[in-house]
Amino acid sequence: MARGLSNVIGFDDGTFQKTGPGQVRLVGAVFARTRLDGVVSGFVRRDGANSTARMIELVQHSQFVEHVQAVLLQGIAVAGFNVVDVHALAAALNVPVLVLMRRRPRLSSMRAALINHIPGAARKWKLIEAAGPVEPLGQIFCQRAGLSHGEAQALVDATTLHGNLPEALRVAHLIAGGVTTGKSRGRA
Repeated sequence: MARGLSNVIGFDDGTFQKTGPGQVRLVGAVFARTRLDGVVSGFVRRDGANSTARMIELVQHSQFVEHVQAVLLQGIAVAGFNVVDVHALAAALNVPVLVLMRRRPRLSSMRAALINHIPGAARKWKLIEAAGPVEPLGQIFCQRAGLSHGEAQALVDATTLHGNLPEALRVAHLIAGGVTTGKSRGRA
């Protein structure tokens, strides 16, 4: 596998209220290929602008900082429209970032939702555009920072055990759901 990108952290958010201010649980699952090595967690603002900084902080202030060779995200935003700056995240941690999606996003619908309902919409939309085009990657879709399409595919192949998404994302989703609602459910 190119560059040995088998040690990853996958981030996902917990369940949250869609209205009103609030803090949303963010969980990072650290994996060596398909083996769970650890978990980090913190909070981000719903529809806020602190997801990138919080992810950097969670990795840099953990015992896994030397272990993490790539960051995986399920979608480019957490906690509603708290959009991740994938290039700033990659630069700060000096690792590639791979955004994965089960379905191709409807960007026109996302843009309309941002513009009509979310503070800081223009800045957030620029981050979505700067992340690059949404590309097919096997049966899923991706945006990437710091790795080639081939490296992205190799990374997904090396870290996926069940389904189409890497274990780090699947397990982060289960943990975040279990912690915030008392039980895990659904698929990542």
